[in-house]
Amino acid sequence: MAEKRDYYEVLGVSKTASADELKKAYRKLAIKYHPDKNPGDKAAEEKFKEAAEAYEVLSDPEKRQRYDQFGHAGVGGAAGGGFSGGGMSMEDIFSHFGDIFGGGGFGGFGGGGSARRTRRGSDLRIRVKLTLKEVATGVEKKIKVRKYVACKHCNGTGAEGNNYSTCTTCNGSGVVTRIQNTMLGRMQTQSACPTCGGEGKIISKKCPHCSGEGVVTEEEVITLNIPAGVMEGMQIPLRGKGNAARHGGVNGDLYVLIEEEEHPELMRDENDLIYNALLTLPVAVNGGTIDIPTVDGKAKVKIEAGTQPGKVLRLKGKGLPRVNGYGNGDLLVNIGVYIPENLSKDERKIFEKLQDSDNMKPSDSAKKSFFERFKSMFE
Repeated sequence: MAEKRDYYEVLGVSKTASADELKKAYRKLAIKYHPDKNPGDKAAEEKFKEAAEAYEVLSDPEKRQRYDQFGHAGVGGAAGGGFSGGGMSMEDIFSHFGDIFGGGGFGGFGGGGSARRTRRGSDLRIRVKLTLKEVATGVEKKIKVRKYVACKHCNGTGAEGNNYSTCTTCNGSGVVTRIQNTMLGRMQTQSACPTCGGEGKIISKKCPHCSGEGVVTEEEVITLNIPAGVMEGMQIPLRGKGNAARHGGVNGDLYVLIEEEEHPELMRDENDLIYNALLTLPVAVNGGTIDIPTVDGKAKVKIEAGTQPGKVLRLKGKGLPRVNGYGNGDLLVNIGVYIPENLSKDERKIFEKLQDSDNMKPSDSAKKSFFERFKSMFE
C-alpha cells in the first residue's frame, strides 16, 4: 500500500492555513478532479477522494490538532473519525461536502449532472470515561443514546398513508439546474429545490405520530467495543449510529470521545506509566524489596544498596499497549528518599556519630551525577 501523502501537501496549503483557505483549496481541487469533468479517469477519481479525505480531517479542529501532533496515526483506526479511519465512497463525499459544490450537487461540465443529494442525519458525540485498567485491557461498554430514529408508523416519510405528491417545480428530482456561461465554457450547477427543500415530493397529509418530520426521539442501547491502549481525547466513530435523517436518507454517525479517570498512584505518559517511589533511608542505604503498583496488581522490585534519589527503574512491558501497533510501553519508577523529620533522641545520636564518617560524604562522581541531573531539569 502506498504511503499516504501529507494532508497539507494534498491541499497545497501551509500548516497555518485558515478554515477559509482550506475550503477554497479543497473546492479548487474538487472542481479540477470532479468525476463529471473527468469521466472514466480513475487517477482523477483517486485525487478527488484524496482531497476530500484531507479536507475532512483538516476542516475539523479536533482532528486537525491530533493530525498535527501524531500525523496519520492520530486520525486512523480508533483514533480518528470521519473517513480517515477507512475508505470513502463518492456517496460519502457528496453527502458530507455537497455544500462545497454549491447546493445539492455539482453540475456536469457538459455531462449528465449529479443525482439528487442524499439527505443525511446529524452526527452525535458522547463521552465515555475509562479507568486505567480498562485502557490497558480494552473493554465492552453499553451506552444509552437518546437520538432521532425513523418513525415506524410512516417508515420515515413523514406522510400518513403515503399521502404525498410529486413536486411540480423539480418534477420529483429534488434539485433545480442552473447553467452559466463562464470563461471556461458553460458550467452547470444544481441546488436543492426551493419548493420541496430537496425532497422531490410534497406531503399532503402529515403523519400524526411524528408531525410530518419522519423522525421521533427514542433511547437506544449501543454496545461499544473499545480497544486496549486508547488515549484521552481519541474519538471512536460508529457509522450510522447517529441521528436519522428527516424524511428518509442515511443516518449520521456517533463519535465516542475517550476520557481517562485519574489513577491514585500511576501517571500516564503516552504508553508508559510512571510511579514515584519514596524509599526509607534504611532501604536506600542497605537495599531491599518494595511493592510497585501496576494496572493489574502489584510487582516486587529489588532495590540495590546505595540507590540514589532521582534514579529511574524501568519495568519492561509493564506499561500500556499501543493502540496502533504492537507491544506495550514500560513502567518507570522514579526513586525518591524520605528524610525523616522527627527523630528520637537515640536516633539523632546515631546520625551524629555517622555524620563525620567518610562514607557519609558524597564522592566526586556522586556530586557530578547530581549536578548533571539537576542541570537536565532546566534544559
